[in-house]
Amino acid sequence: MANKAILVHGWGGNSSEGWFPWLKKELEARGFEVASPDMPNTKNPKIQEWVECLSKITKNPDNHTYFVGHSMGCQAIMRYIQQLPKNIKVGGAVFVAGFFHLTNELWDEDYTREIAAPWLQTPLYFDKLKSHCSNFTAIMSDNDPYVPLSDFNIFKKELNAKIIIERNKGHFHDIQLPSALNSITEISKT
Repeated sequence: MANKAILVHGWGGNSSEGWFPWLKKELEARGFEVASPDMPNTKNPKIQEWVECLSKITKNPDNHTYFVGHSMGCQAIMRYIQQLPKNIKVGGAVFVAGFFHLTNELWDEDYTREIAAPWLQTPLYFDKLKSHCSNFTAIMSDNDPYVPLSDFNIFKKELNAKIIIERNKGHFHDIQLPSALNSITEISKT
């Protein structure tokens, strides 16, 4: 059975920016079926819309299904996984610049607080997440202007995630991200 990878961009992003096209090509070269959708309403993301989009894209998730998300995409992946039916398990998830808190750098306008509030205030259920997936990796940057580095503690404590801290990567807008590729291929071999 072929491995499937679902790549989920962040708030205000799209599937053709940054490292997403590169990662899609690299995973396909390794035999993955890859979906990299443009998420709905990306300038004003809503939890339900993004989770529904992932449900439609993913279709029949199983232990050969892997997720890679960036920023808000990580939140969407976690919320999608936690609501899966009881008997469904997915292979793993890699969170790039994933967050549970945001820094004051993001609050340049009042509307950003309004958009982010539901994502920050609606609880995540870590036990449900872990019941559907046991392979998590969190990739963080030591100088991300939006995501506090301390959030890696939550990934580690609550999800037993492998933590990778990159130097000077900001909010990960490079055109290649080898740590994400290496992480997803490593998880897919477990």
